[in-house]
Amino acid sequence: MDAAQVVVVGSYNQDYAWRIDAAPQAGETRRGDSFRSAPGGKGFNQAVACARQGVATAFVGAIGNDAAGHGAQKLAAAEGIDAHWLVRDDAATGSACIVVEGSGQNRIIVALGANERLDAGFVRAQASVFARSRVLLAQLENNIDATRAAFELASAYRLIRVLNPAPVHAQLDAALLALVDILTPNETEFALQLERVAGERVDAATLAQRDDADLHALARKLGVASVVVTLGAHGCFVSHGDGQQRGDARPHYRVGVETVNAIDTTGAGDAFSGALAASLLRFGDHQFRDVITHANRCAALSTEQRGAADAMPLFDAVAARFG
Repeated sequence: MDAAQVVVVGSYNQDYAWRIDAAPQAGETRRGDSFRSAPGGKGFNQAVACARQGVATAFVGAIGNDAAGHGAQKLAAAEGIDAHWLVRDDAATGSACIVVEGSGQNRIIVALGANERLDAGFVRAQASVFARSRVLLAQLENNIDATRAAFELASAYRLIRVLNPAPVHAQLDAALLALVDILTPNETEFALQLERVAGERVDAATLAQRDDADLHALARKLGVASVVVTLGAHGCFVSHGDGQQRGDARPHYRVGVETVNAIDTTGAGDAFSGALAASLLRFGDHQFRDVITHANRCAALSTEQRGAADAMPLFDAVAARFG
């Protein structure tokens, strides 16, 4: 196994997914069309997405000493991921209930289990993994002290530090954001961080329709060098700080969506973040816009497959589809 270039610190969940014509209302029981169990968790999904872009990937996470945890270990090995597992006897492997409607939209309930017991000391013990990596990618499905330990290590070893601030975490603060180089929130996460960090209230539902200069001014209030706001069907918006444009000619711009036959959007955000981390290395001599374009295409193509980790596309498939 090649030395990892990207280290992902995050979550593993076993997904239990139902497909249904429409989500049930309160007190209603509806017949599902199908059921499947598959690997997931934001961290693991993103690690798989990264590895499938042809970049050597390490993963640091926590699982229970149970059947789902044992399965996770086998899955990571099968994907060629250099996994470092904290196996907990006091908590079950994380799990997620996913309801996918006929439109492709989803509703998700997560029981984080062992993910919330990822020990910060265990993360620090993986210093040798960080020392030989070039990019850190993390999310917020773990306890915040473990996430903070990862960013402190990444800072010490001068990695590019990427945070996907999902799901929203009450303890994410300005001090942790100060350790981040690239932040990838969706509309809701962006609005909540603006309120918590900058005291600025905005309506998440209106962000895609706002003027670019206005969005850029809002993004600059988070104190992160580069902010990439994913806007669903409206693509994404990129905002760079002064002198931190990563090869881009402009400090802010939008990248539109790709045309695909979407049937399941469950892991699209994770495909985007994982492909972004990989593309920082694959397209390191390109402008940042090329990195975002590839991540956007990877996310779009993932929606044509059902599932989360299973739906992450290979680099060659993205290239063959979009060029």
